[in-house]
Amino acid sequence: MTASNSNPETYKAIILLGGPAKSTRFRPLSMDQPKPLFSIGGYPIIYHHVEACSKVPGMKEILLIGYYPREQFCHFLDECQQQFGIKIRYLQEFTPLGTAGGLFHFRDQIMSGEPAAFFVMNSDVCCDFQLEDMLAKHRPGTFTIMCTEATRSQSVEYGCAVIDKSTNEILHYVEKPATFVSNMINCGLYILSPSIFVHLKAAVKAHYDRHFNFDLSNQCSESVHMEKEVFQPLASQHCLFAYVTKRFWSQVKSAGAAIYANRHVLDLYRSSHPTWLAAPDRAGPRLIGDVYIHPSASVSPTAVLGPNVSIDRYATIGEGVRLRDCIVLQGGVIREHACVMFSVIGTEASIGEWARIEGTPTDPNPNKPFAKIKTLELFNERGQLNPSCTVIGSHVEVPAEVIVRNSIVLPHKELDRSYRNQIIM
Repeated sequence: MTASNSNPETYKAIILLGGPAKSTRFRPLSMDQPKPLFSIGGYPIIYHHVEACSKVPGMKEILLIGYYPREQFCHFLDECQQQFGIKIRYLQEFTPLGTAGGLFHFRDQIMSGEPAAFFVMNSDVCCDFQLEDMLAKHRPGTFTIMCTEATRSQSVEYGCAVIDKSTNEILHYVEKPATFVSNMINCGLYILSPSIFVHLKAAVKAHYDRHFNFDLSNQCSESVHMEKEVFQPLASQHCLFAYVTKRFWSQVKSAGAAIYANRHVLDLYRSSHPTWLAAPDRAGPRLIGDVYIHPSASVSPTAVLGPNVSIDRYATIGEGVRLRDCIVLQGGVIREHACVMFSVIGTEASIGEWARIEGTPTDPNPNKPFAKIKTLELFNERGQLNPSCTVIGSHVEVPAEVIVRNSIVLPHKELDRSYRNQIIM
């Protein structure tokens, strides 16, 4: 997009947060803090969104829209505004309004200042953001969807777009089709021109006409979804285009997906923020691969960390501890000679001496190009817990010499023995 020097174009960004009714697959990690504030690569998920948006020339304001209580985001907003020097506001929905309903409800706030276009992104996405390049290829007056390629079998779990390769126009769009439509899937990141509100108004009206009636016993959901109720009709109107990326992209729907995303975010730090990665030091712990250690964390020099480890603020890592492919959240304590692999250690949780916390990696098949991480149901057809990463909830006490494998421990529990393939409530 181009603009004259005398009247430069301005932009806004909207991050869709959802609300506490969602994120059920992310529990228990979303029970003590909103999922968008979960730490990946040492920073909240949406911190990476805000940082990427702040680098776009002409970005004037970032709006967070969600159903969470406002006070849960006040500290995050204050820190980001100070760091990036950009106006950031939280707009709270009165009820869950969906990906399109929230935009339409706050249309006046979004369009104040008359932005030339605005980014819209889902908060549960981690990727190598290419917002400036995406904006450069955006056609004024149209709507752009970031797309990436998936395997044929996995594509039906996402919104699928049939794309004209010569023009990148989206000819057909179906949200989670019953049968195969296309390998190209919706990444949950868009650039929308102001004319989108004409289509949002029509979608909201059509939604209410279909669902509202005078039967007071039948409650109507006020959620209007961008993907199904807006993009599907737009695909035939020559105004919907794709921006195709081949770089890292992943949804964060589960704890296993968070471990996978953490690995790739740490890898991105090599080029974007190399100083954020822990550097080898003879007086420090032994490092293998990419490791993030918050400056306030206390780590024994005899610990062995990595690859793919994030240690959050005020965490304590004892002597002889072995960490691999894991996230230790704020205030977590890993005592002497404990081992943690493919796991998330919750806020203020404590792991005893010589304990072993281990999960099962759920990474995509490396032999299948474009494979995405699969979010498994908690239980299989036989009622057994599917193997996945182990989650130790906040303020959990794991005693010494205990093994916890492929299990989920809810917050504020004190374990007294070893567990395997269980949910401890």
